Amino acid sequence: MTRYRMICLALCLSVLYTVPCFATDSPAKIPLWADGAPGSVERMHEPETLNGSNVSNVHHPSITPYLPAADQATGTAILIAPGGGHQKLCLGHEGDALAAWFAEHGIAAFVLRYRLCREPDSPYTLEGHAMDDTRRAIRTVRANAEAWKIDPDRIGIVGFSAGGELAAYSAMNPEDGNPQSDDPVQRVSSRPDFQGLIYPGKSSTFTVKPGMPPAFIAFGFHDREDISIGMAKVYLQYKAADVPCEMHVYSNAGHGFGFRPDSTNAAGDWPQRMCEWLVDTKLLNQKK
Repeated sequence: MTRYRMICLALCLSVLYTVPCFATDSPAKIPLWADGAPGSVERMHEPETLNGSNVSNVHHPSITPYLPAADQATGTAILIAPGGGHQKLCLGHEGDALAAWFAEHGIAAFVLRYRLCREPDSPYTLEGHAMDDTRRAIRTVRANAEAWKIDPDRIGIVGFSAGGELAAYSAMNPEDGNPQSDDPVQRVSSRPDFQGLIYPGKSSTFTVKPGMPPAFIAFGFHDREDISIGMAKVYLQYKAADVPCEMHVYSNAGHGFGFRPDSTNAAGDWPQRMCEWLVDTKLLNQKK
């Protein structure tokens, strides 16, 4: 590790909510709670388990920031919730590679490592701990908007499979900020300004109400029916509620296509389609 990268890492950890790490600097994780997440403090120092690009045994939830170069920043930010069936986090094709791509296109991206409710003997719940992590991550990005050159009204979330559940729930059930809180992160809202639902699970539990954040949906024709048919029904809910929504169904894709920079099929270009949608929705500036 170079001396510069060692300095960057030290600053990111010591000045938790003010120092950004850029995509070219091998970004360091930023804990969502410096002193440990509620319900996990006793296990916060346990090392995560790495298996290739997959991570499990997460007890100290965090975000990994990928920030664009200052002269390329658009002000738009995206939190990325990887999938993995709530048993692991697939950080390869559903996390870091996508975050780097967004940063190269002027969008600040943050990869979320959330607590996993379906690991063996897990003490965590989806609606409790995993959603606490998701809301806290959105709040952390918003609380640092000025330092990270982000528009606090252009912060969205994109989730894959299990992570798509968290993205959908964050839009369905946001929490207002508490202006009286001693914690500056808790003073801001957890509501995402837009949502990307990429082959999410549990679509039968999704509900849509007027005024919810606009949604971008993508999945494969060959995915299982609870996703392919279920998300088509969810799209109709957005239509009925007059919430702007765009849906892409890729005829030659199944589950888990994620994002791979070397992909040559149509489904591999969904991030570009999402950026075009964000421009149309006035949530991303058209690059010159």
